[in-house]
Amino acid sequence: MLAKIISAAVLGIDAYRVDVEVDLSVGLPFFQTVGLPDGAVRESKDRVKSAIKNSGYDLPMNRRITVNLAPADIKKEGAAFDLAIATGILAAQGQVDSERLNDYLLLGELSLDGRIKPVKGALSVAVAARDYGLKGILLPQENSNEASVVNGMAVLPVSSLPEVVEFLNSARSITPGSINIENIFSSNINYSVDFSDVKGQEHVKRAIEVAVAGLHNIAMIGPPGTGKTMLAMRIPTIMPGMDFEEALETTKVYSVAGLLSADSTLITIRPFRAPHHTISDAGLIGGGARPKPGEVSLAHNGVLFLDELPEFKKNVLEALRQPMENGYVTISRAAVSLTYPARFMLVAAMNPCPCGHFGDPMKECACSVNDVMRYRAKMSGPLLDRIDIVVEVPPVKYRDLSNNSTGETSAEIQRRVIFARNAQLKRFGEKKIHANSQMSPRDIMRLCSIDPESSKLLELAIDRLGLSARAYHRILKVARTIADLEGSENIRVQHISEAIQYRALDRLIERVS
Repeated sequence: MLAKIISAAVLGIDAYRVDVEVDLSVGLPFFQTVGLPDGAVRESKDRVKSAIKNSGYDLPMNRRITVNLAPADIKKEGAAFDLAIATGILAAQGQVDSERLNDYLLLGELSLDGRIKPVKGALSVAVAARDYGLKGILLPQENSNEASVVNGMAVLPVSSLPEVVEFLNSARSITPGSINIENIFSSNINYSVDFSDVKGQEHVKRAIEVAVAGLHNIAMIGPPGTGKTMLAMRIPTIMPGMDFEEALETTKVYSVAGLLSADSTLITIRPFRAPHHTISDAGLIGGGARPKPGEVSLAHNGVLFLDELPEFKKNVLEALRQPMENGYVTISRAAVSLTYPARFMLVAAMNPCPCGHFGDPMKECACSVNDVMRYRAKMSGPLLDRIDIVVEVPPVKYRDLSNNSTGETSAEIQRRVIFARNAQLKRFGEKKIHANSQMSPRDIMRLCSIDPESSKLLELAIDRLGLSARAYHRILKVARTIADLEGSENIRVQHISEAIQYRALDRLIERVS
Protein backbone atom coordinates (compact mmCIF):
# COMPACT_ATOMS: atom_id res chain seq x y z
CA MET A 1 0.00 0.00 0.00
CA LEU A 2 1.05 3.59 -0.60
CA ALA A 3 0.65 6.66 1.62
CA LYS A 4 1.75 10.24 1.05
CA ILE A 5 2.47 12.72 3.85
CA ILE A 6 3.21 16.42 3.45
CA SER A 7 6.33 17.70 5.21
CA ALA A 8 8.91 20.42 4.54
CA ALA A 9 12.60 21.23 4.69
CA VAL A 10 14.51 24.49 5.01
CA LEU A 11 16.80 25.85 2.29
CA GLY A 12 18.50 29.05 3.42
CA ILE A 13 15.88 30.72 5.60
CA ASP A 14 12.88 29.64 3.51
CA ALA A 15 11.13 26.27 3.49
CA TYR A 16 9.97 24.15 0.58
CA ARG A 17 7.45 21.32 0.43
CA VAL A 18 8.65 17.74 0.71
CA ASP A 19 6.27 14.89 -0.10
CA VAL A 20 7.07 11.85 2.05
CA GLU A 21 5.87 8.81 0.09
CA VAL A 22 5.78 5.49 1.94
CA ASP A 23 5.24 2.19 0.09
CA LEU A 24 4.73 -1.22 1.76
CA SER A 25 5.28 -4.19 -0.54
CA VAL A 26 5.61 -7.92 -0.11
CA GLY A 27 9.17 -9.13 0.29
CA LEU A 28 12.00 -9.60 2.71
CA PRO A 29 11.92 -7.13 5.64
CA PHE A 30 13.87 -4.08 4.49
CA PHE A 31 13.70 -0.33 5.14
CA GLN A 32 15.07 1.94 2.42
CA THR A 33 15.00 5.74 2.23
CA VAL A 34 15.61 7.46 -1.11
CA GLY A 35 15.60 11.10 -2.23
CA LEU A 36 19.14 12.23 -1.32
CA PRO A 37 18.90 11.65 2.47
CA ASP A 38 21.85 12.51 4.68
CA GLY A 39 23.03 10.36 7.59
CA ALA A 40 20.46 11.73 10.06
CA VAL A 41 17.61 10.99 7.65
CA ARG A 42 18.86 7.47 6.89
CA GLU A 43 19.07 6.74 10.62
CA SER A 44 15.42 7.70 11.01
CA LYS A 45 14.43 4.09 10.23
CA ASP A 46 15.67 2.96 13.65
CA ARG A 47 14.04 5.87 15.49
CA VAL A 48 10.77 5.39 13.59
CA LYS A 49 10.58 1.63 14.19
CA SER A 50 11.19 2.01 17.93
CA ALA A 51 8.75 4.96 18.22
CA ILE A 52 5.97 3.00 16.47
CA LYS A 53 6.52 -0.11 18.58
CA ASN A 54 6.84 1.75 21.90
CA SER A 55 3.71 3.80 21.13
CA GLY A 56 1.65 0.60 20.98
CA TYR A 57 1.21 0.27 17.22
CA ASP A 58 1.96 -2.75 15.03
CA LEU A 59 5.01 -2.75 12.82
CA PRO A 60 4.60 -4.22 9.32
CA MET A 61 6.13 -7.71 9.36
CA ASN A 62 7.52 -9.36 6.24
CA ARG A 63 7.18 -6.13 4.33
CA ARG A 64 9.60 -4.06 2.31
CA ILE A 65 9.33 -0.39 3.33
CA THR A 66 10.38 2.22 0.79
CA VAL A 67 10.37 5.90 1.74
CA ASN A 68 10.79 8.52 -0.98
CA LEU A 69 11.47 12.18 -0.16
CA ALA A 70 10.38 14.27 -3.13
CA PRO A 71 11.74 16.35 -4.78
CA ALA A 72 14.53 13.80 -5.00
CA ASP A 73 17.18 16.13 -6.46
CA ILE A 74 17.64 18.24 -3.29
CA LYS A 75 19.61 16.83 -0.37
CA LYS A 76 17.51 16.29 2.77
CA GLU A 77 19.11 16.88 6.16
CA GLY A 78 18.16 16.47 9.81
CA ALA A 79 15.64 14.44 11.76
CA ALA A 80 12.54 16.57 11.12
CA PHE A 81 11.03 13.96 8.75
CA ASP A 82 10.67 11.33 11.51
CA LEU A 83 7.05 12.19 12.31
CA ALA A 84 5.99 12.21 8.65
CA ILE A 85 7.72 8.87 7.95
CA ALA A 86 6.18 7.16 11.00
CA THR A 87 2.72 8.50 10.15
CA GLY A 88 3.17 7.37 6.56
CA ILE A 89 3.99 3.80 7.63
CA LEU A 90 0.91 3.69 9.86
CA ALA A 91 -1.25 5.17 7.09
CA ALA A 92 0.03 2.60 4.59
CA GLN A 93 -1.06 -0.14 7.04
CA GLY A 94 -4.49 1.43 7.43
CA GLN A 95 -3.95 2.51 11.04
CA VAL A 96 -4.32 6.21 10.09
CA ASP A 97 -7.23 7.67 8.15
CA SER A 98 -5.76 9.00 4.90
CA GLU A 99 -8.55 11.53 4.24
CA ARG A 100 -6.98 14.30 6.35
CA LEU A 101 -3.38 13.75 5.28
CA ASN A 102 -3.63 16.20 2.38
CA ASP A 103 -4.70 19.05 4.67
CA TYR A 104 -1.86 19.08 7.20
CA LEU A 105 1.91 19.34 7.19
CA LEU A 106 3.80 17.14 9.67
CA LEU A 107 7.15 18.06 11.16
CA GLY A 108 9.08 16.69 14.13
CA GLU A 109 11.86 14.44 15.40
CA LEU A 110 10.85 11.26 17.21
CA SER A 111 12.45 9.85 20.31
CA LEU A 112 12.47 6.08 20.80
CA ASP A 113 9.43 6.18 23.10
CA GLY A 114 7.30 8.12 20.61
CA ARG A 115 7.71 11.60 22.07
CA ILE A 116 8.12 14.43 19.55
CA LYS A 117 11.20 16.60 19.94
CA PRO A 118 11.68 20.19 18.68
CA VAL A 119 13.27 20.99 15.33
CA LYS A 120 14.92 23.97 13.65
CA GLY A 121 13.21 26.23 11.15
CA ALA A 122 9.63 25.76 12.35
CA LEU A 123 8.73 29.38 11.58
CA SER A 124 9.89 29.07 7.97
CA VAL A 125 7.95 25.82 7.59
CA ALA A 126 4.79 27.42 8.98
CA VAL A 127 5.07 30.26 6.45
CA ALA A 128 5.49 27.70 3.66
CA ALA A 129 2.48 25.67 4.87
CA ARG A 130 0.32 28.80 4.77
CA ASP A 131 1.53 29.68 1.28
CA TYR A 132 0.72 26.15 0.06
CA GLY A 133 -2.88 26.62 1.22
CA LEU A 134 -2.87 23.90 3.88
CA LYS A 135 -5.31 23.91 6.79
CA GLY A 136 -2.66 23.50 9.43
CA ILE A 137 0.66 22.16 10.61
CA LEU A 138 1.34 19.49 13.24
CA LEU A 139 4.63 20.24 14.95
CA PRO A 140 6.39 19.81 18.34
CA GLN A 141 4.95 21.59 21.37
CA GLU A 142 8.23 23.49 21.87
CA ASN A 143 7.99 25.03 18.38
CA SER A 144 4.39 26.17 18.79
CA ASN A 145 5.08 29.76 19.87
CA GLU A 146 7.37 30.69 17.00
CA ALA A 147 5.06 29.12 14.38
CA SER A 148 1.91 30.70 15.83
CA VAL A 149 2.87 34.16 14.62
CA VAL A 150 1.86 33.03 11.12
CA ASN A 151 -1.79 33.96 10.57
CA GLY A 152 -4.25 32.17 8.30
CA MET A 153 -3.41 28.63 9.35
CA ALA A 154 -3.88 26.37 12.37
CA VAL A 155 -0.68 25.61 14.28
CA LEU A 156 -1.34 22.37 16.18
CA PRO A 157 1.20 21.52 18.89
CA VAL A 158 1.71 17.81 19.61
CA SER A 159 3.95 16.01 22.05
CA SER A 160 3.73 12.34 21.01
CA LEU A 161 3.04 10.08 18.05
CA PRO A 162 -0.26 8.75 19.50
CA GLU A 163 -1.61 12.33 19.67
CA VAL A 164 -0.95 12.75 15.96
CA VAL A 165 -2.60 9.44 15.07
CA GLU A 166 -5.66 10.15 17.20
CA PHE A 167 -6.03 13.64 15.69
CA LEU A 168 -5.81 12.35 12.11
CA ASN A 169 -8.35 9.65 12.99
CA SER A 170 -10.70 12.35 14.39
CA ALA A 171 -10.47 10.79 17.86
CA ARG A 172 -8.82 13.85 19.44
CA SER A 173 -9.08 17.60 19.04
CA ILE A 174 -6.08 19.88 19.40
CA THR A 175 -6.38 23.55 20.32
CA PRO A 176 -4.40 25.66 17.82
CA GLY A 177 -1.70 27.93 19.20
CA SER A 178 -2.41 31.65 19.20
CA ILE A 179 -0.22 34.69 19.69
CA ASN A 180 -1.14 38.36 20.11
CA ILE A 181 1.36 40.13 17.86
CA GLU A 182 0.62 43.61 19.23
CA ASN A 183 1.33 42.47 22.79
CA ILE A 184 4.64 40.98 21.71
CA PHE A 185 5.81 44.24 20.16
CA SER A 186 4.65 46.35 23.09
CA SER A 187 6.09 44.15 25.84
CA ASN A 188 9.46 43.14 24.37
CA ILE A 189 10.92 46.56 23.59
CA ASN A 190 12.82 47.09 26.80
CA TYR A 191 16.50 48.03 26.92
CA SER A 192 18.66 47.90 30.01
CA VAL A 193 21.05 50.57 28.67
CA ASP A 194 20.54 54.16 27.53
CA PHE A 195 22.60 56.90 25.92
CA SER A 196 22.03 59.07 28.97
CA ASP A 197 24.49 56.77 30.78
CA VAL A 198 27.38 58.02 28.61
CA LYS A 199 29.36 60.94 29.98
CA GLY A 200 30.86 63.38 27.50
CA GLN A 201 31.75 62.30 23.95
CA GLU A 202 29.07 64.56 22.49
CA HIS A 203 30.67 64.67 19.03
CA VAL A 204 30.82 60.85 18.96
CA LYS A 205 27.15 60.65 19.92
CA ARG A 206 26.40 63.04 17.06
CA ALA A 207 28.32 60.84 14.61
CA ILE A 208 26.43 57.77 15.83
CA GLU A 209 23.11 59.61 15.44
CA VAL A 210 24.00 60.44 11.83
CA ALA A 211 25.09 56.85 11.21
CA VAL A 212 21.87 55.38 12.55
CA ALA A 213 19.70 57.95 10.77
CA GLY A 214 21.09 56.89 7.38
CA LEU A 215 22.05 53.31 8.32
CA HIS A 216 25.71 54.09 7.64
CA ASN A 217 28.56 51.87 8.75
CA ILE A 218 30.71 53.56 11.41
CA ALA A 219 34.14 53.04 12.95
CA MET A 220 35.34 54.53 16.23
CA ILE A 221 39.07 55.06 16.81
CA GLY A 222 40.47 55.87 20.23
CA PRO A 223 42.64 54.74 23.13
CA PRO A 224 41.46 51.96 25.47
CA GLY A 225 38.87 52.96 28.04
CA THR A 226 37.33 55.87 26.14
CA GLY A 227 33.87 54.28 25.94
CA LYS A 228 33.81 52.82 22.41
CA THR A 229 32.14 49.57 23.49
CA MET A 230 29.77 51.41 25.82
CA LEU A 231 28.63 53.62 22.95
CA ALA A 232 28.27 50.71 20.54
CA MET A 233 26.07 48.72 22.93
CA ARG A 234 23.57 51.59 23.04
CA ILE A 235 23.15 51.96 19.29
CA PRO A 236 20.13 49.60 19.05
CA THR A 237 18.29 51.81 21.56
CA ILE A 238 18.12 54.70 19.08
CA MET A 239 17.30 52.66 15.98
CA PRO A 240 13.69 52.73 14.74
CA GLY A 241 11.62 49.82 16.00
CA MET A 242 11.25 46.79 13.75
CA ASP A 243 8.07 46.32 11.76
CA PHE A 244 6.41 42.91 11.45
CA GLU A 245 8.16 41.91 8.21
CA GLU A 246 11.59 42.77 9.64
CA ALA A 247 10.82 40.87 12.84
CA LEU A 248 9.59 37.87 10.87
CA GLU A 249 12.67 37.73 8.66
CA THR A 250 15.04 38.13 11.62
CA THR A 251 13.22 35.44 13.57
CA LYS A 252 13.49 33.10 10.58
CA VAL A 253 17.27 33.40 10.71
CA TYR A 254 17.37 32.56 14.42
CA SER A 255 14.88 29.72 13.95
CA VAL A 256 16.98 28.13 11.20
CA ALA A 257 20.09 28.53 13.36
CA GLY A 258 18.33 26.82 16.28
CA LEU A 259 18.74 29.84 18.58
CA LEU A 260 15.08 30.34 19.53
CA SER A 261 14.02 29.11 22.96
CA ALA A 262 10.73 27.27 23.52
CA ASP A 263 9.02 30.41 24.87
CA SER A 264 10.25 32.66 22.04
CA THR A 265 7.83 34.06 19.49
CA LEU A 266 9.12 37.00 17.48
CA ILE A 267 12.42 38.83 17.79
CA THR A 268 11.22 42.41 18.07
CA ILE A 269 14.41 44.00 19.42
CA ARG A 270 17.09 44.70 16.85
CA PRO A 271 19.95 42.20 17.22
CA PHE A 272 23.33 43.25 18.57
CA ARG A 273 26.07 40.76 17.72
CA ALA A 274 29.64 41.19 18.97
CA PRO A 275 31.80 38.23 17.84
CA HIS A 276 35.28 37.78 19.29
CA HIS A 277 38.21 38.68 17.06
CA THR A 278 39.31 35.02 16.93
CA ILE A 279 36.21 34.07 14.91
CA SER A 280 36.71 32.21 11.64
CA ASP A 281 35.38 33.32 8.27
CA ALA A 282 32.78 30.52 8.40
CA GLY A 283 31.67 31.67 11.84
CA LEU A 284 31.29 35.25 10.66
CA ILE A 285 29.82 34.71 7.20
CA GLY A 286 28.21 31.32 7.70
CA GLY A 287 28.93 27.86 6.35
CA GLY A 288 30.24 24.60 7.71
CA ALA A 289 29.69 20.99 6.67
CA ARG A 290 25.97 21.60 7.22
CA PRO A 291 25.71 25.31 6.31
CA LYS A 292 24.11 27.57 8.87
CA PRO A 293 23.86 31.36 9.29
CA GLY A 294 26.91 33.24 10.52
CA GLU A 295 27.19 36.34 12.66
CA VAL A 296 26.46 38.69 9.74
CA SER A 297 23.07 37.01 9.26
CA LEU A 298 22.35 36.83 12.99
CA ALA A 299 22.89 40.62 12.97
CA HIS A 300 20.32 41.02 10.17
CA ASN A 301 18.24 44.19 10.70
CA GLY A 302 20.48 45.05 13.64
CA VAL A 303 24.07 45.85 14.60
CA LEU A 304 27.28 43.88 13.97
CA PHE A 305 29.93 45.17 16.38
CA LEU A 306 33.56 44.29 15.68
CA ASP A 307 35.72 45.36 18.60
CA GLU A 308 39.48 45.60 18.03
CA LEU A 309 38.93 45.52 14.27
CA PRO A 310 42.62 45.11 13.23
CA GLU A 311 42.88 41.99 15.43
CA PHE A 312 40.47 40.07 13.19
CA LYS A 313 42.12 37.85 10.58
CA LYS A 314 42.47 39.61 7.27
CA ASN A 315 40.60 36.93 5.32
CA VAL A 316 37.71 37.27 7.79
CA LEU A 317 37.48 41.02 7.25
CA GLU A 318 37.72 40.64 3.47
CA ALA A 319 34.77 38.23 3.58
CA LEU A 320 32.65 41.11 4.93
CA ARG A 321 32.84 43.01 1.67
CA GLN A 322 30.04 41.14 -0.14
CA PRO A 323 27.38 41.30 2.60
CA MET A 324 28.23 44.94 3.35
CA GLU A 325 27.68 45.82 -0.31
CA ASN A 326 24.78 43.52 -1.24
CA GLY A 327 22.87 42.89 2.00
CA TYR A 328 23.05 39.11 1.69
CA VAL A 329 25.63 36.32 1.76
CA THR A 330 25.75 33.30 -0.54
CA ILE A 331 27.30 30.02 0.62
CA SER A 332 28.07 27.63 -2.22
CA ARG A 333 28.63 23.92 -1.84
CA ALA A 334 28.93 21.13 -4.41
CA ALA A 335 25.30 20.05 -3.94
CA VAL A 336 23.57 23.29 -3.04
CA SER A 337 23.93 27.07 -2.88
CA LEU A 338 22.31 28.88 0.07
CA THR A 339 21.57 32.58 0.48
CA TYR A 340 21.08 34.21 3.87
CA PRO A 341 20.03 37.84 4.44
CA ALA A 342 22.68 40.08 5.97
CA ARG A 343 21.54 43.70 6.06
CA PHE A 344 23.24 45.06 9.14
CA MET A 345 24.82 48.23 10.41
CA LEU A 346 28.54 47.63 10.92
CA VAL A 347 30.01 49.27 14.01
CA ALA A 348 33.77 48.85 14.36
CA ALA A 349 36.09 49.94 17.14
CA MET A 350 39.86 50.06 17.11
CA ASN A 351 42.85 51.57 18.81
CA PRO A 352 44.87 54.10 16.80
CA CYS A 353 48.01 51.94 17.16
CA PRO A 354 49.11 48.65 18.79
CA CYS A 355 49.70 50.25 22.20
CA GLY A 356 46.54 52.33 21.86
CA HIS A 357 47.98 55.76 22.65
CA PHE A 358 48.91 57.28 19.28
CA GLY A 359 47.73 60.90 19.41
CA ASP A 360 46.82 60.64 23.11
CA PRO A 361 47.83 63.92 24.83
CA MET A 362 47.98 62.21 28.23
CA LYS A 363 50.12 59.16 27.45
CA GLU A 364 53.09 58.75 25.16
CA CYS A 365 52.82 56.27 22.29
CA ALA A 366 55.45 53.51 22.38
CA CYS A 367 54.95 52.43 18.77
CA SER A 368 57.16 53.28 15.82
CA VAL A 369 55.73 54.67 12.61
CA ASN A 370 56.20 51.27 10.97
CA ASP A 371 54.30 49.59 13.82
CA VAL A 372 51.38 51.94 13.34
CA MET A 373 51.34 51.49 9.57
CA ARG A 374 51.49 47.69 9.85
CA TYR A 375 48.68 47.77 12.39
CA ARG A 376 46.42 49.75 10.09
CA ALA A 377 47.47 47.82 6.98
CA LYS A 378 45.53 44.84 8.37
CA MET A 379 42.42 46.62 7.12
CA SER A 380 42.26 46.82 3.35
CA GLY A 381 41.31 49.97 1.49
CA PRO A 382 38.21 48.39 -0.09
CA LEU A 383 36.89 47.47 3.37
CA LEU A 384 37.53 50.94 4.79
CA ASP A 385 35.85 52.50 1.76
CA ARG A 386 32.68 50.66 2.80
CA ILE A 387 32.70 52.41 6.19
CA ASP A 388 30.91 55.72 5.74
CA ILE A 389 31.76 57.38 9.05
CA VAL A 390 35.02 57.25 11.00
CA VAL A 391 35.23 59.24 14.22
CA GLU A 392 37.94 59.74 16.82
CA VAL A 393 37.04 58.94 20.44
CA PRO A 394 39.36 60.85 22.81
CA PRO A 395 39.77 60.14 26.54
CA VAL A 396 36.92 61.45 28.68
CA LYS A 397 37.84 64.48 30.78
CA TYR A 398 37.39 64.49 34.55
CA ARG A 399 34.85 67.29 34.51
CA ASP A 400 32.63 65.21 32.21
CA LEU A 401 32.97 62.12 34.39
CA SER A 402 32.22 64.02 37.59
CA ASN A 403 29.26 65.88 36.10
CA ASN A 404 26.05 64.60 37.70
CA SER A 405 23.79 65.91 34.95
CA THR A 406 22.53 63.38 32.44
CA GLY A 407 22.75 63.80 28.69
CA GLU A 408 20.09 63.16 26.10
CA THR A 409 18.17 59.93 26.49
CA SER A 410 17.97 57.31 23.77
CA ALA A 411 14.30 58.13 23.27
CA GLU A 412 15.11 61.77 22.45
CA ILE A 413 17.77 60.80 19.93
CA GLN A 414 15.52 58.11 18.47
CA ARG A 415 12.82 60.67 17.69
CA ARG A 416 15.23 62.63 15.48
CA VAL A 417 16.42 59.43 13.84
CA ILE A 418 12.84 58.40 13.03
CA PHE A 419 12.17 61.88 11.62
CA ALA A 420 15.13 61.52 9.25
CA ARG A 421 14.17 57.95 8.29
CA ASN A 422 10.62 59.02 7.47
CA ALA A 423 12.00 61.71 5.16
CA GLN A 424 14.07 59.06 3.39
CA LEU A 425 11.15 56.66 3.02
CA LYS A 426 9.06 59.45 1.51
CA ARG A 427 11.85 60.37 -0.89
CA PHE A 428 12.51 56.83 -2.10
CA GLY A 429 8.82 55.98 -2.47
CA GLU A 430 8.33 52.52 -3.98
CA LYS A 431 12.05 51.80 -4.49
CA LYS A 432 13.45 48.84 -2.59
CA ILE A 433 15.72 50.99 -0.43
CA HIS A 434 14.90 52.38 2.98
CA ALA A 435 17.93 54.46 3.98
CA ASN A 436 20.49 56.77 2.40
CA SER A 437 23.32 54.25 2.76
CA GLN A 438 21.53 51.96 0.28
CA MET A 439 21.49 54.51 -2.54
CA SER A 440 23.10 53.50 -5.84
CA PRO A 441 25.41 55.88 -7.76
CA ARG A 442 22.45 56.75 -9.99
CA ASP A 443 20.33 57.60 -6.93
CA ILE A 444 23.16 59.76 -5.60
CA MET A 445 23.37 61.73 -8.83
CA ARG A 446 19.62 62.32 -8.74
CA LEU A 447 19.09 63.00 -5.02
CA CYS A 448 22.38 64.45 -3.77
CA SER A 449 22.97 67.49 -5.95
CA ILE A 450 25.13 70.18 -4.33
CA ASP A 451 25.75 73.88 -4.94
CA PRO A 452 29.06 75.28 -6.34
CA GLU A 453 30.37 76.24 -2.90
CA SER A 454 29.84 72.71 -1.57
CA SER A 455 31.35 71.25 -4.72
CA LYS A 456 34.50 73.31 -4.30
CA LEU A 457 34.89 72.22 -0.66
CA LEU A 458 34.40 68.57 -1.61
CA GLU A 459 36.95 68.82 -4.43
CA LEU A 460 39.53 70.28 -2.04
CA ALA A 461 38.98 67.48 0.49
CA ILE A 462 39.24 64.72 -2.12
CA ASP A 463 42.45 66.13 -3.59
CA ARG A 464 44.02 66.57 -0.15
CA LEU A 465 43.03 63.17 1.29
CA GLY A 466 43.27 61.18 -1.93
CA LEU A 467 39.81 59.67 -1.51
CA SER A 468 38.44 57.03 -3.89
CA ALA A 469 35.29 57.34 -5.99
CA ARG A 470 33.47 55.16 -3.45
CA ALA A 471 34.53 57.49 -0.62
CA TYR A 472 33.24 60.45 -2.66
CA HIS A 473 29.83 58.81 -2.95
CA ARG A 474 29.79 57.98 0.74
CA ILE A 475 30.49 61.58 1.72
CA LEU A 476 27.48 62.62 -0.35
CA LYS A 477 25.32 59.94 1.28
CA VAL A 478 26.34 61.08 4.77
CA ALA A 479 25.74 64.72 3.84
CA ARG A 480 22.26 63.77 2.60
CA THR A 481 21.55 62.15 5.99
CA ILE A 482 22.79 65.19 7.90
CA ALA A 483 20.48 67.37 5.82
CA ASP A 484 17.57 65.00 6.57
CA LEU A 485 18.22 65.33 10.32
CA GLU A 486 17.91 69.10 9.94
CA GLY A 487 14.81 68.77 7.76
CA SER A 488 16.60 70.41 4.83
CA GLU A 489 15.55 69.55 1.28
CA ASN A 490 18.94 70.59 -0.14
CA ILE A 491 22.48 69.59 0.84
CA ARG A 492 24.31 72.69 2.01
CA VAL A 493 27.97 73.46 2.58
CA GLN A 494 27.76 72.82 6.34
CA HIS A 495 26.40 69.34 5.65
CA ILE A 496 29.30 68.57 3.31
CA SER A 497 31.76 69.99 5.84
CA GLU A 498 30.46 67.75 8.64
CA ALA A 499 30.44 64.70 6.36
CA ILE A 500 34.11 65.32 5.45
CA GLN A 501 34.97 65.45 9.16
CA TYR A 502 33.80 61.85 9.42
CA ARG A 503 36.74 60.63 7.33
CA ALA A 504 38.95 60.64 10.44
CA LEU A 505 40.97 57.60 9.41
CA ASP A 506 42.15 59.30 6.23
CA ARG A 507 43.40 62.22 8.33
CA LEU A 508 45.08 59.89 10.83
CA ILE A 509 46.93 58.06 8.06
CA GLU A 510 48.08 61.42 6.67
CA ARG A 511 49.40 62.38 10.13
CA VAL A 512 51.34 59.12 10.49
CA SER A 513 52.91 59.31 7.05
